[in-house]
Amino acid sequence: MKAGVLHGKEQMVYEEVETPVPGPGDVLVRVKYTGICGSDIPRVNGEAAHYYPIILGHEFSGEVVQVGEAVTSLRAGDRVAGAPLLPCMECESCKDGDYALCNEYSFVGSRRNGSFAEYVVIPEKNAIRFDESVPYWKGAFFEPITVALHGIRRLAFEPGSSVAVLGIGNIGFFTLQWLKALGAGSVTVFDINEERLELARQFGADQCINTGDPDFLDRLKDEKGEPRRFDFVYETAGNTATIKLTFELVKKKGAVCLIGTPTKELTFSVHEWEALNRKEFTLTGSWMSYSASFPGEEWKETADAIRSGAIRIDESLLFKVIPLQEISDAFRMFKTPNTVRGKILIDSGDGEDGR
Repeated sequence: MKAGVLHGKEQMVYEEVETPVPGPGDVLVRVKYTGICGSDIPRVNGEAAHYYPIILGHEFSGEVVQVGEAVTSLRAGDRVAGAPLLPCMECESCKDGDYALCNEYSFVGSRRNGSFAEYVVIPEKNAIRFDESVPYWKGAFFEPITVALHGIRRLAFEPGSSVAVLGIGNIGFFTLQWLKALGAGSVTVFDINEERLELARQFGADQCINTGDPDFLDRLKDEKGEPRRFDFVYETAGNTATIKLTFELVKKKGAVCLIGTPTKELTFSVHEWEALNRKEFTLTGSWMSYSASFPGEEWKETADAIRSGAIRIDESLLFKVIPLQEISDAFRMFKTPNTVRGKILIDSGDGEDGR
């Protein structure tokens, strides 16, 4: 088969490799589309890969073409999305259903070969079947949608609450959509990109705040002219400025979840950190998107929400669809700041879905 193989920093090579063979309990998936995740970028353009050579890619959809021995729930022709986590199922975290906290987990597309290829092998339980009415390119969005839902559920979110979402990349868009679907009273979105904020308005944001405006906090006033703060705050960018901003925006006794993954060291002043004490707000993180029973309700609910249209995926969320043979060009785009505005999908398939 053909694959995009990473041989070192900025050394992504489109080449022929051996097609994987499904073992007992596994399925072979012909990959259709794979999204480039933010975590893939430092692995390709930096030195964050676990080893070389490796085939990355973990946000994928495809068609089951072969099933291994003892596979009972899937058959050739099924449309599936891949849940990339491979927990050990033996450690204390796994036994508690906290699979993402596994001590010895593996992961498709980072710790073992993934979906920047024509074929990938995954365990039967990691293949999430989706409806024939859902095109394959939309199936490649399953994983980030589940990440957004898992993050929301890390807090005791209640319908009718006021919510802030910081960062309106792909995870931010799906966090916004889940919050609206789950009955948030109002959702205010914060970002520095006016184009993305306008798109957030189209996806149902009640208010959009451009944090590039030095006086943006002055726009957050209630009907009495008092500073408006939020019951729940979700940070999805992993940016130092937005992480610190969560401490400012949360209400007293409110709650903050950090979904985004920072890539730089960050420090807080005593004054900034003191907000945690003085407001007595809850602060937590979110890691991946899994719960009991594996892979969890996040994946089942995502399949239902995509099919019903409760979670909207359209081409406004896409930046480009790039064929597998041009995968190195896709990663070069990320080296120029502000070039990529939306999701890049790698097309490993045969032009289905009219794309």
